[in-house]
Amino acid sequence: MTTPDVPRSLWPSAPPAPDALAGGLTSADPVTALAAALVTSAVTAPSASTVTDPSTVPGTDSLAAPATGPVTADPAAQAASSAAHPVQSTIPIAQPTHLPTAPVGLPGQPAPFSPELARRDFPILHRTVNGHPLVWLDNGATTQKPRQVIETLAAFYGTANSNIHRGAHTMAREATEAYEAGRAAVAQFLGAASPDDIVFVRGTTEGINLVAQTWGRANLGPGDDILVPVLEHHSNIVPWQLIAKETRARVVPVPLQPDGQIDLNAYADLLSMRTQLVAVSQASNVLGTVPPVREMTALAHRYGAKVLVDGAQAVAHFPVDVQDLDADFYVFSGHKLFAPTGIGALYAKPEVMRNMAPWQGGGNMIESVDFTRTTYAPVPHLLEAGTGHISGVVGLLSALNWLTSFDRDAIAAYETSLMAYAQQALATVPGLELLGSAPDRIAVLTFTLAGHDPSTIADWLDRDGIAIRAGHHCAQPALAHYGLESAARASLALYNTSEEVDKLVASLHRLQQAA
Repeated sequence: MTTPDVPRSLWPSAPPAPDALAGGLTSADPVTALAAALVTSAVTAPSASTVTDPSTVPGTDSLAAPATGPVTADPAAQAASSAAHPVQSTIPIAQPTHLPTAPVGLPGQPAPFSPELARRDFPILHRTVNGHPLVWLDNGATTQKPRQVIETLAAFYGTANSNIHRGAHTMAREATEAYEAGRAAVAQFLGAASPDDIVFVRGTTEGINLVAQTWGRANLGPGDDILVPVLEHHSNIVPWQLIAKETRARVVPVPLQPDGQIDLNAYADLLSMRTQLVAVSQASNVLGTVPPVREMTALAHRYGAKVLVDGAQAVAHFPVDVQDLDADFYVFSGHKLFAPTGIGALYAKPEVMRNMAPWQGGGNMIESVDFTRTTYAPVPHLLEAGTGHISGVVGLLSALNWLTSFDRDAIAAYETSLMAYAQQALATVPGLELLGSAPDRIAVLTFTLAGHDPSTIADWLDRDGIAIRAGHHCAQPALAHYGLESAARASLALYNTSEEVDKLVASLHRLQQAA
């Protein structure tokens, strides 16, 4: 029989619950202790200047934030923001050996938001591409990373790298504390009741496949229905097709209205006692549509169906509360949330997760193993076989700390204003047609341009340093709704500006004039 090096009962515990932080952190807090240990470590990390000064990176521009257009906050508001939120994070820039010092949501009010403040934290936004300042409008594919996250990753590998949970030595305990602090931070970020409701995965795709192969395998059978709206990403379609084929269930598409909204009348008609699951994104990656997930979930629950929400495109744009949504499952990817690639999270209601069988076998997810009997660890560890993406979790924690240091409602309002400005500006380009016009949407602008293939558009814009996405965007059914096989997409984030929108529009005008 094999057992962990250290009994599970002696593993370092997760950080205090959010309510316990109300009185502030103390030296007894494990994450604060970890940060202190890293500061006094003999390993010396690079100075802040070597990490964040763009003058040390070939081909970069000044750190001065570019001027913005009509949607920028007024100067007085910006001045107040700058005073209230100096360019710092929960990780002191002068001491890059710090790991994040606590889960998100520390006592006190978030700082006011302005895109200028955000931009200063992203070294990559100050480089040039093809001789032009980079304009990153491919955020729907992946977001860029603030320096706090970059420095945190370097600090982890430079001062605290260890496997987690099973080691008896100091660095194993420190790494475990940071990892479990990340779990607590994700739970708080999503409004989950407990860190035990969170499973770490590689991203949204793996999270959906996990649910399909665990809950789906146990609960789907011949004649059962899985309802999937036409606007979904392939990652929220193909896993259900695979498990439906195996269990002889059916994947039933929910149609769209012309403006890109889900046809809620059709959805209500398709629901029945055969419906076992509804899989829906909280925001579309190709149309930007934000469906009424809470209302759709309530209706599905009347028929006893579970609801999985794909939050990949939602979490970076507006606050999420899984308990308010009443979602049975919620998944997201860190790399669309200013965190590293290869890390994401799955939330599941505790009563649902407790009944999920192992998906993969190996270390970490067991209590004991011999050749006659294996006993398993409790959830969420049951669903986390092997060594996880430890540095990814630490980076995700840093990203959540950074994002939630700002007023999330102010971010959402800014992005809405920027999207409206972009829609008006793009309307001036001859032959350009935007896809989707749902009233509730995130800042995703997918378009076609008469006479030009999407890949040609992307190549032209790249010559001006403007990065967009071209293709089917892993959402072929959604594009087929408009009779298309591919399209161009500009997707905005909190660090984008109206000046960048103007550069996009000007370049598209030049493309039309050159034709």
